[in-house]
Amino acid sequence: MGWQMMLLSHDILRLLGRSISYMSLPVILDTDIGFDVDDVWALAFMLKCPELDVKLITTNTGDTEYSAALVGKLLDVAGRTDIPIGIGLPIDTVGRTHSAWLGGYRHTDYRGKIHMDGVGAIVETIKASKDPVTVICIGPLSNIAAALIRAPEITEKSRFIGMHGSVRKGYNGIDRPMKEYNVLKHTAACQKVFSTPWDVSITPLDTCGIVCLRDENFEIFKSSGNPLAQAVMENHVGWIEAVRHWKGMENFDAQEKSSVLFDTVSVYMAFSEDLLEMETLPIKVTDEGMTIVDDSGQKMRCAMNWKDLAAFESMVAQRLSE
Repeated sequence: MGWQMMLLSHDILRLLGRSISYMSLPVILDTDIGFDVDDVWALAFMLKCPELDVKLITTNTGDTEYSAALVGKLLDVAGRTDIPIGIGLPIDTVGRTHSAWLGGYRHTDYRGKIHMDGVGAIVETIKASKDPVTVICIGPLSNIAAALIRAPEITEKSRFIGMHGSVRKGYNGIDRPMKEYNVLKHTAACQKVFSTPWDVSITPLDTCGIVCLRDENFEIFKSSGNPLAQAVMENHVGWIEAVRHWKGMENFDAQEKSSVLFDTVSVYMAFSEDLLEMETLPIKVTDEGMTIVDDSGQKMRCAMNWKDLAAFESMVAQRLSE
């Protein structure tokens, strides 16, 4: 069954009010978790989405063994050691902003399976799946580009959803496009992925850059006794303290609201686009790291506006609290 038919079946079953747990969509999450805390929120949200069957989580950028340890500890807390972890390419260096919560936990402490070749694990997971796989990337694209070089045929059995770019709006809803971090960090890798004939969808800053839990939504999440929600809250608080020196974070109150939850949107897009306004646009990545609309670019589906942002934020809060 193609993923388009699987999504349609999900929609029909939702309308009928019937369970969709047995039709979960196979997904791979590729993440640069361990720097910005939104990856922690996104991973936890994904684990709370019965629509998704998580086949593999891979780490990218910086110390990918450190990132794998963070994934492993979160999966331990969630009771999901059935999910394999792939250690991706350790390109560049980034700050370790979750060390306080991680403590002495190492990737070798994870009770599930660890693939030391994360890129190979991506390729083999897609090839071994009887159904098309959705590849969700919420970080720079070094692993995905490497997988496409190693096995370009994976595009025939997969689609790509990413948190990448800035088309019409930038950070904090500013009314102009900007160089977005995931694109800028490994621009050549993004150019490779975005120029490959593939089924590609993205949530640029236009939509993902304004997601935040506050007021009642944050209280619902914060008051949850769920161990995974508590782990997310602990990471949230610890991360805020670790980045107090960042511009704009000096007076951030970790008990009042979340940070911007960029990455949660791409997880949502793996099983639904109902709350988003999508446009098909030819997107080109410039050498300077901008994502521009250009006729020479590959056409992809872009989440450009929200139909109901409040409903999405409520969904995230409710699911994380359960």
